[in-house]
Amino acid sequence: MLLVGFGLGAVALRAVVLMPVAIEGRSMEPTVRDGDVAVVWRRTDVARDLDVGDLVVFRDPDGALSLKRVVGMPGDRVALRDTVLEVDGRTVDEPYVDRSLVAGTYYGPVTVPAGSVLVMGDNRGSSIDSRDYGPVDAEQIIGRVLAHW
Repeated sequence: MLLVGFGLGAVALRAVVLMPVAIEGRSMEPTVRDGDVAVVWRRTDVARDLDVGDLVVFRDPDGALSLKRVVGMPGDRVALRDTVLEVDGRTVDEPYVDRSLVAGTYYGPVTVPAGSVLVMGDNRGSSIDSRDYGPVDAEQIIGRVLAHW
């Protein structure tokens, strides 16, 4: 009986709280690679649970699942200046972005609207992200990535 209860609890946890996601594409390399699996914490409140630098899974404008990095929170003023991310005029340290692969990338500045986040792929030269489709509404966010392999 205990084993059945544990099994049902595990199934419920996966269905309600945790979600595995298979990664397709190269937009998050070198952090997350094509074929990796991410475990997503489905309970996410943008204002409380997320910060710049977090990885999130969301529905893109075409309705497909997408994994990107949060680069701007509501109210932040975000810009890319020659591939260097600036939030509210301060440079953000991004050791996961290989700037040698993407020279001369500029974006913004833009102010992130309330109830949304700005996202970008770590592989900035090969990523379709908020620079293309704008901020991601909080309701489109499935959750925050807890782990990937």
